[in-house]
Amino acid sequence: MLLVYGRATALAADPMEKKPLFHFLPGEQIISLGTVGCCFTCVFCQNWHTSQWKVDVEEPGFDLPPEEIVERCLRTRIRAVAFTYNEPGVFFEYAYDTARLAHENGIRTVFVSSGFETEEALEMIEPYLDAINVDLKAFSDRTYREMIGARLKPVLRNIGSLAASRAWLEVTTLVVPQMNDSDTELRDMAEFLVSVSPDIPWHLSAFHPDYGLLDRPPTPGETLVRAREVGLEAGLRFVYLGNVSGGQDTTCPSCGEMLVEREWYWIRERWPEPGKCPSCGAAIPGVWA
Repeated sequence: MLLVYGRATALAADPMEKKPLFHFLPGEQIISLGTVGCCFTCVFCQNWHTSQWKVDVEEPGFDLPPEEIVERCLRTRIRAVAFTYNEPGVFFEYAYDTARLAHENGIRTVFVSSGFETEEALEMIEPYLDAINVDLKAFSDRTYREMIGARLKPVLRNIGSLAASRAWLEVTTLVVPQMNDSDTELRDMAEFLVSVSPDIPWHLSAFHPDYGLLDRPPTPGETLVRAREVGLEAGLRFVYLGNVSGGQDTTCPSCGEMLVEREWYWIRERWPEPGKCPSCGAAIPGVWA
């Protein structure tokens, strides 16, 4: 029995860019919801208040059945729903039932995930999953085991599977000082993503001290800039910065034309035909309409 079925601890209308998704319906609103729990125990968790909740100690949240979620989307004319705030895989039945009902009503669905789902779960949700942002937390199995309580290999497997699925895929790495911020590890992550597809947008987010990792400093801005350069040099075509100002614009990888300007959650699209560079005609991968 799923203890959090139909029980949400957070519900909000967010910009799509907050997920973060930059190549999926830019500028649109999305209803975001989450429950409690996680399959990971990251010592650096930025959302530990819900992810590490003990359900057997206190019942979480408020009633929010799938039918009410879809009804809210229809009433507010928000045509997308995200399962986020904590790992959707731990409330999979709830997310699955909601996603299926959402699709019946023309509403798109998004996962913000650790990427640790089973292959069976991904196969089951695929017909109803329109986009997913996967956390790639490190490129060291030792880091995954010691700092995260998991393993790296299933995450890499799932990134590959998702890139070949119908869902639009973007990847986020929280850059943690002295954990995954070396040029070598960043390059390894970038080269792996390039081997899957150079068109995967990679989001590099700044860490702030929290939960069990209070002895680390916040990620310096220059570290994020260097990480972005590493990603671009490795061959990724779209590398973005998160939790900081700047580094969020989408430019044409062929000619450098500014296509989408961003500053935090403000955006301005500068192309007459979304998904096509007005200067050189290059197609920009994503879901734009």
